[in-house]
Amino acid sequence: MKSIRALIAKEFLDLRRNRAALVPVAMITVLSLALPFAVTIGIPVATGFPLGDDPGLQRLSAVVGRDELSPNGRIELFLFQQFLMLFLLTPITGAMSLAAHAVIGEKQTHTLEPLLATPVTTLELLVAKVFGALLPTLAISMAGLVLYFAGIAALGDPGVFNAMLSARSATLIFIVGPAAALVALQGALVISSRVNDARTAQQFAVLLIMPLAVGIIGQFVGRMWLSVSLLAFVGLGLFGIWILLTLVSVALFDRESILTRWR
Repeated sequence: MKSIRALIAKEFLDLRRNRAALVPVAMITVLSLALPFAVTIGIPVATGFPLGDDPGLQRLSAVVGRDELSPNGRIELFLFQQFLMLFLLTPITGAMSLAAHAVIGEKQTHTLEPLLATPVTTLELLVAKVFGALLPTLAISMAGLVLYFAGIAALGDPGVFNAMLSARSATLIFIVGPAAALVALQGALVISSRVNDARTAQQFAVLLIMPLAVGIIGQFVGRMWLSVSLLAFVGLGLFGIWILLTLVSVALFDRESILTRWR
């Protein structure tokens, strides 16, 4: 753990020197904040057409239950729950902008060679790189979530904020979100260690976002509604995939051949 902490500290230092790498993460967070309130609050106010008057939205929102809410409040709850999944994109964006450079960037700046010459094991190195990218992106995501829930409390219909404080929201934020980020980060790191160009690594890493995009679209059109138990199962499954990817990363990360191949 001492070696991993030292390596994570090094990753944080590198990130301070290259703060532009966090710009995509911040942009996704701002978009994840602006879009829900524009759709749920802004459009109804601008058009004078309340959400509760739309029969299609009333039908879709029935899946959330919450009969104590007004029709408008139930639709707001449905939409805010769907848009909550956008915050899962924040750490995954971090995976593409940080982990894709994790190995290639160090090679290009000539800091990889002395790092690989140390007694640090491959597992320690890879775990440190994953968490060195995960923790800053999660911090940005959590800051965005605080603003998100504060906006719901201030602008949402009565009862919507309390309804958002549910086991489903907690499962998304504290289980599925970090697990999806770990899988994305580890996958991007595997790609980064096997190619010799950061753009190529990012292009492959974009594919990691497709399953999440399908899930978001499926929920918005009413094709699926992920319950708390199913979300917990997905989160635990993602943690298992991350462990498997970590083992694959260690097996593929040939220190000597990486150095000689990329000279």
